[in-house]
Amino acid sequence: MKIGVLSDTHGFLDPRIPTIFAGVDHILHAGDVGDAFLAFELEQIAPLTVVLGNTDLGLPFPLTRGVELGGRKFLVQHIVNPASPDDSLKRQLARVRPDVVVFGHTHKPYAETQGGIFFFNPGYSGAPKSGTPRSVAIFQCDAQGIRHEWIPLDLK
Repeated sequence: MKIGVLSDTHGFLDPRIPTIFAGVDHILHAGDVGDAFLAFELEQIAPLTVVLGNTDLGLPFPLTRGVELGGRKFLVQHIVNPASPDDSLKRQLARVRPDVVVFGHTHKPYAETQGGIFFFNPGYSGAPKSGTPRSVAIFQCDAQGIRHEWIPLDLK
């Protein structure tokens, strides 16, 4: 199974994302969507799991969402501190028992296993900002596990 992963679009869908995510089976958006229409655009590519970010007030998305894809459990939440999860996240982890936690907020790619859970941040994918690297990611899920690839969005 192939899964597109992004976060922190802040109302801007990079025109390369539909091509990058062409052929994915599902998309995970870890918040700070910025505009409900952007979620609609992503749903035209593949089924979408999306959560609220701290700048998404008024949008019709949940704060946290669990989804099973490719035989793996994913928990998606915008603000996560993998080294020190808050009490709310600890409860979610105990309830959902995810294999992977996908998050955003920091605008920095992150991939590390903590306590047997793979924590992953695809990085910032919003409008270009001076000095802020932009990226999305692809997960490949199969019998061998979950592999990730970050895909830079910055022109070089």
